[in-house]
Amino acid sequence: MPFSSEPGNSSITADTCIENLSQDKRLDKLLKSVLSEVKDYAEAQIKHIKQGAQIGVALSCEKDINRLLEMIVLEARVMSNADAGTLYIMDKENKHLCFAIMQNDTMNVRMGGTSGVGIDLPSVPLYRDGKPNHSNVSSHVAISGEIVNIPDVYEAEGFDFTGPKKYDATTGYRSKSMLVIPLRNHENDIIGVLQLLNAKNLETGEIIGFSNEYVDEITSLASQAAVALTNTQLIQDLTNLFYAFIKSIATAIDEKSPYTGGHINRVVDLSMLIAEKINETKSPRFKDFTFNDHELEEIRIAAWMHDVGKITTPEYVIDKRTKLQTIYDRINLIETRFGLIAKIIENEYLAKKIDLIKKGLGDDEIVRLESELSEKLAGLDRDLQVVKACNTPGEFLTDENTKRVKDIAARKYLMPDGEHAYITGEELENLLVRKGSLTDMERRIIENHAAMTFKILTHLPFPRKLINVPEYASGHHERLDGSGYPRALKAENMPLQSRIIAVADIFEALTARDRPYKKPMLLSQALEIMGKMKNDNHIDPDIYNLFIENRLYEKYFLKEAEYK
Repeated sequence: MPFSSEPGNSSITADTCIENLSQDKRLDKLLKSVLSEVKDYAEAQIKHIKQGAQIGVALSCEKDINRLLEMIVLEARVMSNADAGTLYIMDKENKHLCFAIMQNDTMNVRMGGTSGVGIDLPSVPLYRDGKPNHSNVSSHVAISGEIVNIPDVYEAEGFDFTGPKKYDATTGYRSKSMLVIPLRNHENDIIGVLQLLNAKNLETGEIIGFSNEYVDEITSLASQAAVALTNTQLIQDLTNLFYAFIKSIATAIDEKSPYTGGHINRVVDLSMLIAEKINETKSPRFKDFTFNDHELEEIRIAAWMHDVGKITTPEYVIDKRTKLQTIYDRINLIETRFGLIAKIIENEYLAKKIDLIKKGLGDDEIVRLESELSEKLAGLDRDLQVVKACNTPGEFLTDENTKRVKDIAARKYLMPDGEHAYITGEELENLLVRKGSLTDMERRIIENHAAMTFKILTHLPFPRKLINVPEYASGHHERLDGSGYPRALKAENMPLQSRIIAVADIFEALTARDRPYKKPMLLSQALEIMGKMKNDNHIDPDIYNLFIENRLYEKYFLKEAEYK
C-alpha cells in the first residue's frame, strides 16, 4: 500500500525507502573505511614523527663515535625495513670512503663499531687516475651528492656492482634493492655515505624496492646523523687536542729534564692502578668510593699534569746532582781556585828559598822550607778532598766535616786586588746542606712547582666533568697532618684523588732508577720508608695498605718492563 504524500509530491514506495536505506548504509560503511584509513595513516605518521624525534634525541645524546655509527645504520634499517646496511665515512683528505659499519641480518653479520670485528675491505677511492670515480655507487653519491635508489642491482646500469655480486656468489646471498644516501653536515659538506640493502615487505618477507616515503625519512635521518656525527667528531677532536696539549706539556718538561718526563708517565700508571683497584676492592675502607669514567679521567689528567708547574723551575734545581751544581758543577771552579792557591803558596816558598840562597844560608834551611811546602800543599789537597766529599749528596753531613768546611772557608788568599776566601759564602751555604743537594732557597723553588701547578691549571677552562683537576694535581705534596705544601692541607680537606697521586708520586720517586742525584733504592727500602710515612700520618694509610696487600708494585714493575 503506497504512502500518501502531500498534494503535488510523488508517492514513495516501501521498496524505495529500503533501497535508500541500503545506500546510506553503504555510504556509512565507506565513510567508516575511509576514516579508518585516514586514522591509520595519521597514527603511522605520528609514529614516524615520534620515532624520528626519538632517534634525533638519541643521536644527539650519543657521544661514543662507534656506538653512534652503529646507531645510524641500525635506525635507518629499522625505519626502512632494510635487511642490510653499510656506512662509509670520508677520510680526512676527502679522497676515500672508508668502511665504518657493516650489518646484515640474513648473514648474521656485525662488523665495525663496538662489534669487535674489524672491516678489512679496501676503502673506496673517490678518484681514479685523477678523475672522479662514478663507477662505484657509493663514491658517485659522495661526489655528486645525489640520492640513488635502485630496485635491483643486477638490472641496474651505470654502476659497477662487481663487489656485491662476488659477495653473493661466495655467500649465497642475493643483493637486490639498494638505497644510497649522502650524509651532509651543517656546512653542507658530505662526510659519509649510508647504503641500505634489500628492503623487506614485513608481511610476506619479500624483497622490495625502497619506497619514496622511506627515501624521504632516511634522508631526514641521514641529515640528523651527519650533524650528530660531526658534533661527536668535534668533541673527540677537542678531546684529542686536549690530550695532545697535556702530553706536549709533559714533553716540554721532559726536554727540561729527561728524569721528570719519565716520572710523569710512571705516576700516571701508578695512580690509575690504585684508582682502578679501589673500584675493584670489596674492602669496607673504600665502600663509599667508586670512581666512574669521568672521575677516573680526572685522576688520569691530574696525574699527567701534577708536575706542570716545573715548567717554571730552573733545570739545575730539578737535576741538581751535587750541592755546588748550578748550570755547571762549581766544584771545578773550587778545584781551579785551589790550584791557584797552591801556586801562590809555591811562589811564596820559592821567594823564601831565593832569599835564603842570596843570604848564603845552608842546605838544611832549604830542605826545611821544601818539607814545609810539601806539607802545606798536602794539607791543601786534603782540604780539597773534604770539600769534594761534602759536595756529593749522601748521608747526613757529619759535624766533623761541617766544622772542617767552615774552617776552610774562613781562610784567605792574597791576590793583587785584595784578599779572597777559599770558599765563598754562597758556596759554603750549599756545601753545608745536611742531606740531599738543595739549599733551603732551592727547596722552596722546587716546592713552588705545586703552587704553580694550581695557578697554571686554574687558568685552563676545564669542562665540568674535569673541574677538579687543578685541585687534585696540585695536592700531591700535601700531607694528612698538615705539614705538606703548597697549602698545608689536613686530612679532612685533602680529597682521595690527591692522596692517590701523592702515594704514586712518592713510590715512583723512591724507586726510580734514572735520578742523577741518588742511587736506586731497593723495593724493601722504599716500602719501609713509605710505612714510616704512613705511621707519621703523612700519607693515606688505607691507600698504602691497599697498595701493599694487592702487591700493586709488582703490576707496576711489570708494566714498566713492557714499556722497555
